[in-house]
Amino acid sequence: MVTASGGIEPSRRIEYLPAVKEALALAGTPDTPVLVKGREGFASSVADHPGWLDWEAEMATAAPAAPVDVKATDPLYILYTSGTTGAPKGVVRDNGGHAVALSWTLENIYDIGPGDVMWTASDVGWVVGHSYIVYGPLLAGATTVIYEGKPVGTPDAGAFWRVIQDHKVNVLFTAPTALRAIRKADPEAALLGQYDISSLRTLFAAGERLDTDTFHWASRILGVPVVDHWWQTETGWAICANPRGLDGLPIKAGSPSVPMPGFKLNIVDGSGDDVEAGTEGNIVLALPLPPGTLTTLWGDDERYISSYLQAFEGYYATGDSGYRDEDGYLFVMGRTDDIINVAGHRLSTGAMEQVIGQHPAVAECAVIGLADPLKGQRPSGYVVLKSGVDVPEEILVKDLIALVRRDIGAVADFKHVTVVEALPKTRSGKILRKTMRQIADGEEYVVPSTIEDAGVIDQLIGTLRPGAVGA
Repeated sequence: MVTASGGIEPSRRIEYLPAVKEALALAGTPDTPVLVKGREGFASSVADHPGWLDWEAEMATAAPAAPVDVKATDPLYILYTSGTTGAPKGVVRDNGGHAVALSWTLENIYDIGPGDVMWTASDVGWVVGHSYIVYGPLLAGATTVIYEGKPVGTPDAGAFWRVIQDHKVNVLFTAPTALRAIRKADPEAALLGQYDISSLRTLFAAGERLDTDTFHWASRILGVPVVDHWWQTETGWAICANPRGLDGLPIKAGSPSVPMPGFKLNIVDGSGDDVEAGTEGNIVLALPLPPGTLTTLWGDDERYISSYLQAFEGYYATGDSGYRDEDGYLFVMGRTDDIINVAGHRLSTGAMEQVIGQHPAVAECAVIGLADPLKGQRPSGYVVLKSGVDVPEEILVKDLIALVRRDIGAVADFKHVTVVEALPKTRSGKILRKTMRQIADGEEYVVPSTIEDAGVIDQLIGTLRPGAVGA
């Protein structure tokens, strides 16, 4: 086990060593060797744990180790999915296919090569961090930036622009939730004027849907192409993207563009039959999958098959829903369990979120389907306001209801909106809609271990529970 003394958050420090000791005890392996990189400012140190090893002391006497040959099909790493639904799954990545895929993507999707600087502002422990903080840029001979901090609060909403300036970053890759956090704190990007970001060529976003409002805001303030692309922990790289290293394609707001080589993408209905352009359905990938995608789930081949390969014969089921337009561009609307049934009408909560997100007062939002004794389900919206916004909640609620009625229709039966301080998310930026829905419907729920701030759930319980009863 390799660890540091702890991690730094904007308002607190997190002690790692007691947690490591407890985890090893729970795993029944308390004697596992632990190598600790000491950091100042933490209560617990390697000296408090007899038998643990100090990084600096070990490095002083360490001898270089030769590379080890492995098979292309040998496991490179096991990475557990963010676990927004059910128990996390251990995705197995292989060596050879992974290297091939990342080398291709760095050159052709991100337009990055030797001498370029790529900054992936993500958690190094998530798939984006694995692929594009560690392996990808190094395979391409590029410089990679590793950042400890947040988009806001470390120290302010200009943190990203400072890093771009200081390290002459050419490509920034981050999550839409980071952009929304910056916009919430600094709506007009006033802090951007303090920095020279002329080195920046492209901004890439992934991890969740890039709403059109955030897309247009980022495009306006940065003056560079803003490229949404869509992939999963399981795939390890982009299923759909806009290949900036080739000729590039026209960018469409709200779309991650088109499938990349090796991914044969279809939109199918519940029976597995193709649907027409413009019709929302299940997003599936025809087998076999291309290099770099998961080979199995660690220790559980049967779960790999049942989770991904059984729903639609001959396809990998992504678990996402969406549609393709007449030009073949994909629009991802959300997880398939974010489709709700209101009085017999199947409606996408993602589409409602897209409408709500256009309101100038809204920084981010979530729509969930609540159980309704009459209509089966009804949508309920939760919004976080931008900093400095002062609008009476009753007026905002009327505005949002009117927007959804105009763009989605009266059939959506959208009548409930609540302003909240924050939305519960995983550390990779995905909103925990299923957990919110379970709380609101009075069901038993388990807060995923990947949640960024468990306190947000505690704050929301009082808001969500009353919304589960009555119309």
